[in-house]
Amino acid sequence: MIPGKRPKLIATDLDGTIVPHLGPISDRTIAAFKKAHAEGIEIFFVTGRPPRWMKEIKESFGFGNAICANGAILYDLMNEKVLEEWLMPKEVQLDIVNRLRKHLPGINFAIEYGDEFHREKDYNTKWDIGLDNIGVDSIEMKIDLPAFKMLGRCGNNEFTSDQMLEIAARELAGIANITHSNASESLIEISALGVSKGQTLAKMAERAGLTAEDCVTFGDNPNDFSMLEWAARSWAMSDGHPDGPKYAKFVADAHYHDGVAIVIEALLELPA
Repeated sequence: MIPGKRPKLIATDLDGTIVPHLGPISDRTIAAFKKAHAEGIEIFFVTGRPPRWMKEIKESFGFGNAICANGAILYDLMNEKVLEEWLMPKEVQLDIVNRLRKHLPGINFAIEYGDEFHREKDYNTKWDIGLDNIGVDSIEMKIDLPAFKMLGRCGNNEFTSDQMLEIAARELAGIANITHSNASESLIEISALGVSKGQTLAKMAERAGLTAEDCVTFGDNPNDFSMLEWAARSWAMSDGHPDGPKYAKFVADAHYHDGVAIVIEALLELPA
């Protein structure tokens, strides 16, 4: 039994939460969000993805707000326009690189700003092949502008993503925000200090005159934990990171069982 009233805002992570690792978003999930939207509930798609990866979401739903790059970008999904950004200055990026090279042997970097993605030659990528086929010898060669995200990957798999997160969070305390969205990739994601999904979502809710009590959130990985912790009602995916239930109030069925859709269908039965 879900407590409370029907939410005024639903915020969800994408990959591994409503977007399957293999295959399209399910019809049931799309229908649940469409019904919520028709009932006047604000929908926020909150993701680690950059804006250039959001066409699938626009085409699948045709409505909604977007927070991209783990909270670094407020994005007008329908008009494909960046509205606000919270960026890392060049000197901070250089400091991050210097510190992590000392404490994470074998780490390689990529950075994102504007529509650009740049990587070191030894940074192996699965998702951006074609955007930067060559790479550079050192990422410092491409630290030209404030960035919305940096990524660090240990290609030798000496460290897990969780281990990398623990080390980087310690070494970059007070300098940047560190998270990850894939436990099996030896990959961390770095944002400006004070930037996270939860913090940006809280700003958007406040602008709309809403509080954490009015909002529900869904997510599966550490980059979602801040918004799972913030919302009064939140669901970690049962097939997500094992620490998810520490931050969420409830647990949803696995994403491949339409866990989010099942919860939304129940939420819409609550009194307004």
